[in-house]
Amino acid sequence: MILSLLFLSLNLSALFRCSIARGGTLHRSDHSGYLDSSIYGHLGRRLYSENNQMSEEEYIQKLEKLAEGYMSNSELERAMKELNSRCSNISRIYSIGKSVLGVPLWAIEISDLPGAKEAEPAFKFIGNVHGDEPVGRELLLLLANWLCDNYMKDPLATLIVDGVHLHILPSMNPDGFSLRRRGNANNIDLNRDFPDQFFRVNDDMDLRQPETKAIMKWLEDVDFTASASLHGGALVANYPWDGTQDTKKYYYGCPDDKTFRFFASVYSRSHYNMSLSKEFPGGITNGAHWYPIYGGMQDWNYIRCGCFELTLEISDNKWPNASELPTLWEYNRMSMLNLVAGLVKTGIHGRIFSSDNGRPLPASVAIRGINYTIAASKTLADYHRLLAPGKYEVIASMSGYRSKSACVVLGEGAVTVDFVLDPETSHNGSTQPLLDFGCDFDNKTSFQVLDFLPASQLETSMLLLILILAFLCFLMKGRVRSNHINQKHLLGPRRVVV
Repeated sequence: MILSLLFLSLNLSALFRCSIARGGTLHRSDHSGYLDSSIYGHLGRRLYSENNQMSEEEYIQKLEKLAEGYMSNSELERAMKELNSRCSNISRIYSIGKSVLGVPLWAIEISDLPGAKEAEPAFKFIGNVHGDEPVGRELLLLLANWLCDNYMKDPLATLIVDGVHLHILPSMNPDGFSLRRRGNANNIDLNRDFPDQFFRVNDDMDLRQPETKAIMKWLEDVDFTASASLHGGALVANYPWDGTQDTKKYYYGCPDDKTFRFFASVYSRSHYNMSLSKEFPGGITNGAHWYPIYGGMQDWNYIRCGCFELTLEISDNKWPNASELPTLWEYNRMSMLNLVAGLVKTGIHGRIFSSDNGRPLPASVAIRGINYTIAASKTLADYHRLLAPGKYEVIASMSGYRSKSACVVLGEGAVTVDFVLDPETSHNGSTQPLLDFGCDFDNKTSFQVLDFLPASQLETSMLLLILILAFLCFLMKGRVRSNHINQKHLLGPRRVVV
């Protein structure tokens, strides 16, 4: 009877569910004409003008003409506040810090419960990292307005608002925008200012720019699952690694290379013409294979914060005429929406609990064969593991608890796997390790539970599992809000409990 109930519970359907703007060698005549004097150390923090390019003064004069039709910093702030006032039920506006010149770095959060802690993935968009690449700041405000106007009208807008906490920072570099140059007010390239895995000179916090510090603090406050920064000067979706240990140019993939290529392709294939690129096959590129950079924001997000970030080059022209913005918005709109929606439409999501008291556990989640671990959130113990379609063994572990593993065949939809970990110590008080049984993917079922409890404890644990599942179902019913059925419950992934 117990086994039957367990089988039924594991098959319950879920009611809810998670440039060249990069810098370096310049290749096009419409680029800023400024590059790092060295990408390998402290000299890389200064920019200079190439002899064969127009002077800085000439370039700024050119941009002053192009800036007509773009929002100023004050106009951008006013537009964000107006959006927040118009859609206060699904948005909030806040500042993550200030620029060198004291300009607030305004962000807007879009969610059905803005500001609340939920067991949902968080995504961030960052625009205008380089001051002379302003297309992103305009497109991000258009994205926020589109979600505001189409919530509860368009299925994709509703899915994003109900299932994701989306944070948008239209301008990371308002000073650079005002000065019409790549760097900030200190003339520092902010996409070379982050700690780097190979060159430790960037670890000196005294040299870090206030805009960089604000981003780093932001990621301490919010558990971002994924993110993207919008740049200009090329048309491609760029993914880690951005640099190589020997500083040479070649393909250098990170542990989640397969997943990054998948999500970069989500953006590229949804774009009007990015995937048709002759320069970049499929419209995507590994950063180090394109050309190495160091101190970039993308790699730091992945290494230090468990945040999967793409660097999106969305316009061949760094600063196109403002009349082209509606066209660029249409070219990129579905790509931006599909990238955010991918957080709940794909991957493996869930929460982790203790079996003795139901307490959420901020355990670690690993994928066998991938040398990269994420952590469940400290408050709700929810995790959101981005993965490309495939077969995976997911392992949840925490000191003082017996590890558990689940075997998942991940197709086009997402899967939710909740882990219930049992406190377990040996007779001498040490934690017993996870046994290496591995997954049997020849099994006809797409999900397997690898339970490593001694046989004498198995029946008791099954009973606990069923009770916890019943309790979770009771909680789920209480989550239904207002008089409509939430879209995220209708479109949620299949759910299992381990």
